[in-house]
Amino acid sequence: MAADSETASKKDLGAETTANNSDFETGDSKPIQDEKLTGAAGAETDPVADEKAAAAADAAAAAASDEYPHGFRLVVLVAAVMITVFLTSLDQTIVGTAIPKITDEFHGLSQVSWYGSAYFMCLGGFQPAWGKAFKMFPLKTTFIISICIFELGSLICGVAPTSEAFIVGRAIAGVGGAGTAIGGTVISAFCAPPEKRPTLMGFIGFAYTIAAIFGPLLGGAFADRVTWRWCFYINLPIGGVALALIIVFFQTPEIAKVDHGIHGWRQKFLHMDPLGIALAMGGIISFILALQYGGVEHAWGSSTVVGLLVGSIVILAVLFAWELTLAGDYAMLPWQVLGRRAIWAPSAFQAFFAGCYFLLLYYLPIYFQSIKGVDAVQSGVDNLALVIAGCLAIVAGGIAVTTSRHATPFMIVGAAVTAVGCGLLYTLDVDTSAGKWIGFQILLGVSVAFPFQNALNIMQAHTNPDDMSVATSILYFFQILGGAFSVSAAQSAFVNRLIATLAETAPNVPPLLVVATGASQLRGVFTGDNLTGVVLAYMHGIRAAFAVAIGMAGFAFLLAFLLPFKRLPKGSPGDAVVMA
Repeated sequence: MAADSETASKKDLGAETTANNSDFETGDSKPIQDEKLTGAAGAETDPVADEKAAAAADAAAAAASDEYPHGFRLVVLVAAVMITVFLTSLDQTIVGTAIPKITDEFHGLSQVSWYGSAYFMCLGGFQPAWGKAFKMFPLKTTFIISICIFELGSLICGVAPTSEAFIVGRAIAGVGGAGTAIGGTVISAFCAPPEKRPTLMGFIGFAYTIAAIFGPLLGGAFADRVTWRWCFYINLPIGGVALALIIVFFQTPEIAKVDHGIHGWRQKFLHMDPLGIALAMGGIISFILALQYGGVEHAWGSSTVVGLLVGSIVILAVLFAWELTLAGDYAMLPWQVLGRRAIWAPSAFQAFFAGCYFLLLYYLPIYFQSIKGVDAVQSGVDNLALVIAGCLAIVAGGIAVTTSRHATPFMIVGAAVTAVGCGLLYTLDVDTSAGKWIGFQILLGVSVAFPFQNALNIMQAHTNPDDMSVATSILYFFQILGGAFSVSAAQSAFVNRLIATLAETAPNVPPLLVVATGASQLRGVFTGDNLTGVVLAYMHGIRAAFAVAIGMAGFAFLLAFLLPFKRLPKGSPGDAVVMA
């Protein structure tokens, strides 16, 4: 009876006991050997059933692991994605050194600014729309369509008979490139479990770095030794190989589910937020044109420049008001995703950090071609220090994050060292030795590339599979936006400083003639003291651009302290969202 009384009293205290209380000892000090055991809340559990449930959970985990590609299939898929990333990033830089030859064939400079702007405008503006498309339509099919659109744009550029046709081709390639960039990243994310993704992202960044640096080199080589049209023909066979590999080897995983809650083509079209796309592109174009015109074609205080600047601010304000309050489920930047700290903080950081990177890619070749007097091909060779250091560092950075599961500390240190490196570039002069500019490039290659993919790593680690494509598109949208704004701001600083300095170093040279002359053509247009004065003015202008880079890297350093400091989770991304 004493034992029964003790048992009854313990059952009455079930709310305060744990699951082990069901194993309390009886009066003879032996555990009860009953098949049914009482749990913490008084519910009965079956050990056999528990074992079966655990086995089923283990089997499910093994099945999820088997869903990821392994071995040769994984290698082929990563290679295919790297090819697509290589091509889309190559298109961002390859056209720059080919522009002189293109203008020679189309007989005019009036539309030159659109050769690059048309691509960047669509590449940035359509990122969020593609993010929605990858959520509403099958991943593999949507990715294939994006590659085909990019290839079509490249083909149009290659065969373009007029400047207008060429611009249309660039715009179409930008639309396809936006989808290819997002789709490639999402496919990579589904090729490995979360704890191994940073290493894969390092390889994707490797392809991006190679293309970004070698773009001017290839563009110059094609333009000088074959034809500028091969800058775009090259995309067709290489893109075709990537397309075939994706079709054969990629199988859409179960976790990459299509959102079946959106029915009908009209609803799907509205969910891609055409109004948001139009506002984004309108704001980008207005800002770029304002900085392009200011101090060159129109005075800074002119109605044209002021109107464009004010217009860009108003348009972007309307865009964010629309996205955050009015668009609701149709928003291309949905607040339920963007509002997470693990999304908006990396996006803000990447806008400034990547903006600094794009600026360096643009102005280092200008330094070599204008100040050192080398051609486009040689300037690419002179950039090899940055290329090699960056390629090694971006892969090493991915491995470091995979091993340590820390991302934010690398971003803080990387941004700080990048600001210092940009400050060293500011000290470059017309007679700077090769040892210095090689050393500066190595430092910047490591500091920029090592943490470059970490914003993406943080975002992917804290995002559910259902939101992976949308979150990736948001990050890329801000990355492209930062690049467009930083390069435009640097161009404005460069040109205005160049013109102001010319009045002192080469007063007899028309400023507009210098602006219209390509960086590699200075020594063919100017001679003697005029050439010396123009080169000095160019040097002052390049320093102004590097000053913008210092500011971008410095602000990225401050924004890095807003990033989540917790280690990246090992488990599924769905378990990590609460950390944001």
